Amino acid sequence: CNKQSNIMVTSSEAASSRRQTRLRREYLYRKSLQGREKASYEQKRLVRAALAAGKKLPTELRASYDKLSSEIDQEDAKTEVQKTHVDDEYGDAGLEDPRVCVTTSRSPSSRLKQFAKETKLLFPNSVRINRGNNRVDELINSCKEGDFTDVVIVQETRGEPDGLVVCHLPLGPTAFFTLSGAVLRH
Repeated sequence: CNKQSNIMVTSSEAASSRRQTRLRREYLYRKSLQGREKASYEQKRLVRAALAAGKKLPTELRASYDKLSSEIDQEDAKTEVQKTHVDDEYGDAGLEDPRVCVTTSRSPSSRLKQFAKETKLLFPNSVRINRGNNRVDELINSCKEGDFTDVVIVQETRGEPDGLVVCHLPLGPTAFFTLSGAVLRH
């Protein structure tokens, strides 16, 4: 039985590693596309400027004018602005509901557990998870595997909730908030 559990752990670790590799590859691919998109955006900008001013098109753009003008005609306010790979992180926000994991620091006090429960009520579609002795990297990996979009870690000093770490998965950004004078409902 122990041998089977070791095999299951290694297969889940391998799947997580493959997923991380795939995400890294997608990131690098999007970054490489950014250079090509920038050149296309610059050409469209020059065509727009020439048409608006009533001037002749630059000679280097005359051959590709038909293709560029059809692309310009199809653009709206959202697509005419150049996008970067950084913009993609929240590009799909609103298409599906976020899943938020709320957890605490290690060995939380009863007050911090109560605060974590109340924090869970603030975020729709959130789940509170007991952290136990899991390290942060293990916690983040399990949240990625569980298809969570964000992780919120509540921290304390001497029984007083005093910190909130919000991390967007899979690649960030991460924000740390300091809390002071936290008052619980009960």
